[in-house]
Amino acid sequence: MASTIKDVARLAGVGVGTASRVISGKGPVAPETAARVQQAIETLGFRPSSIARALSRKSLDMLGVYVPQYQGLFHGAVLETIGRELREVERHMVTASGGACGDARLQALDGIDFLRQRECDGLLLMSHALHDDDLRQLHAQMPQIAVLNRIVPGLESVCFSSDHALGGRLAAQCLLEAGHREVAIISGPHHAPDNEARLHGFLDTLGAAGVRVPSERIITGDFTPASGRAAAEALLARCGPAPLPFSALFCANDPMAIAAISVLAAAGLRMPEDLSVVGYDDCEFAAHVWPALTTVRIDIGAVATQATRDLINRCYGRDRPVIRDVAPELVWRQSVRRVDAA
Repeated sequence: MASTIKDVARLAGVGVGTASRVISGKGPVAPETAARVQQAIETLGFRPSSIARALSRKSLDMLGVYVPQYQGLFHGAVLETIGRELREVERHMVTASGGACGDARLQALDGIDFLRQRECDGLLLMSHALHDDDLRQLHAQMPQIAVLNRIVPGLESVCFSSDHALGGRLAAQCLLEAGHREVAIISGPHHAPDNEARLHGFLDTLGAAGVRVPSERIITGDFTPASGRAAAEALLARCGPAPLPFSALFCANDPMAIAAISVLAAAGLRMPEDLSVVGYDDCEFAAHVWPALTTVRIDIGAVATQATRDLINRCYGRDRPVIRDVAPELVWRQSVRRVDAA
């Protein structure tokens, strides 16, 4: 049978209130008395009840986390980071996700409702499917939220993201500086604000240099490797056979870029001799494929760290350091070569 605080108090020869003060660390207790209580705890193998602690503090010491899916390098990094930050302050998380089919917005709303029913102290949310109004309404009902990887007008103080428009500009500047003027794009889904921001930054920077990307060279994917393969096949069908009428390809994330490279290589193209490729995110494998992928590094782990620390501070009265500016940076590797500008 599990020991109780009464057992600890009895063995230590103190009252229950004294034992409770030692366990909670709150209230004065003589050092020798505290030592007897600690010895009783070790002897009995006593573990304080998390439910009892929650009732006394009116907190479950738990944050809820919603992500669209669990698999993949991107969301996996987010969950790993949040879990680590919470463990450092002796808190935990409960998670919910969407599914592979059905209405993504309704799945997100259902997942958030699940987390709220668990009486989470706060919520960390990552979803492109939710409308801005969904998040504003949720914040009005539950101010202790943090939004990852998007900026919602009116909720900027609880939103944490990198500057994706700048990320798109960095990708375009890389190709322009390397002399590329004929470009193709594999885009992410257009309902995703971060995709639209990077795409606008990319196209605006090319446009300012007098470079236009024809619509037939822009294929929409959904950030998955399968969509990267399909997009590369579509580009070959539209613009092939080799030589292609473009010398560079920008992909809105690394998994699509890596999948596209495999398709293009199978079609006889050499990267970067025949085609330069730029990805986005700098995922774990970007440096280990061949050619090593030039990409825009978006440190989603740092974004998740800052969001989690901010919510910990607001929910638990902590003073964890929070940095709001997580800037993207270009990582130049072997998948881009310099050519003579036309």
